Amino acid sequence: MACSWSPVRLGSTALEVVPLGLAAGYGADSSDVERAAERGVNLFYWGSVRRPAFAEGLRRVAARGRDKVVLVVQTYARWTSGIRGGVEGALKSLKFDHADVLLLGWWNRPPNNAILDAAAEEVRKGRVRAVMISCHHRPTFVELSKDPRVQLLMLRYNAAHPGAEHDVFPHLPSSGSGGSGVVSYTATSWGQLMDPKFTPPGERTPRGSDCYRFVLSSPHVDATFMGPRSRVELDEAMRALDLGALGADEVAWMKRVGERVHAGTKGRNMGIRVIDSLVDLVSGFGAR
Repeated sequence: MACSWSPVRLGSTALEVVPLGLAAGYGADSSDVERAAERGVNLFYWGSVRRPAFAEGLRRVAARGRDKVVLVVQTYARWTSGIRGGVEGALKSLKFDHADVLLLGWWNRPPNNAILDAAAEEVRKGRVRAVMISCHHRPTFVELSKDPRVQLLMLRYNAAHPGAEHDVFPHLPSSGSGGSGVVSYTATSWGQLMDPKFTPPGERTPRGSDCYRFVLSSPHVDATFMGPRSRVELDEAMRALDLGALGADEVAWMKRVGERVHAGTKGRNMGIRVIDSLVDLVSGFGAR
């Protein structure tokens, strides 16, 4: 369990991070990046939406010591040349000489050997230090965890979507035996867990910090990303590490709220399933 300001190791890699990372795509600016770093956050995610102000904050933090930044860069490339180009483009825009993690985004089926070899080549050349893969098809993670070219897994996990507890976590080898590290996202279920209209009668509505504490109370999650849209949301998310892990009664409360959220938002997930199907189609072409 990793709900504190103490650094943890990401799986079997040599990367050590405070277990709450900051993502670029939701509105955090340069001052937010610096504020997070001053508190101890060192995991930063340069994903699909890339804001110049976020990049400027990263450069300022890295100027005080590159070891203060564990940088994740993402690519959705489905061809080997795109893997290399994605890394080079991200490093050029950030003015970094290397990334710490290359995230291969949204592979609901395992990438073929050419893709994984291209990612491993980026590690061999020193442009990245580890490879992570994300997807929405939980059984795929079990297969990916067996591939030595993949060190980290990125998955959705929160109180409304706890399926990884039975579909993924029990089937992963431990980090100590060379197993994959786990990084999660959408701890608040896109804010739905904090929406009073989904709170069961008689229950307290969770705060953002409760959502992050729930995720980081799992012994199977090494770290999770936050996507604050304001300074208030940033401070609320970081408050989770001040408060520490949830107790058993609090975990049960969060799961009751999560069940209500899941039941009340089933129709809203249809869009994700449609996108999943399109991504699978494109991935199939890229894997040939």
